[in-house]
Amino acid sequence: MVQKMSDEKTEVTNEILQYLIDNPDARDTVDGIVQWWLLGTKKYSKRVVEAALKKLVEEKLLIAHQRRDSPNNYRLNRRKRKKIISLLQKK
Repeated sequence: MVQKMSDEKTEVTNEILQYLIDNPDARDTVDGIVQWWLLGTKKYSKRVVEAALKKLVEEKLLIAHQRRDSPNNYRLNRRKRKKIISLLQKK
């Protein structure tokens, strides 16, 4: 199960990054990302998406913005765009 979670986290991480390269102005909550960004792809659990987002924020590839009385809102860290493109090309 741990390996499956890791594989799924890697898949969803790549899908989120690709979505943001294709849609650099996008920003959304975990629920919005699950519902809209990953639309038409394999169904991922919210837990896997949250783990992927946490990793991407820690690596400073995404920026998490906490709004008062609202869930985090995630967006592309534009300063890391070239690095993200390079990572996606290596996959």
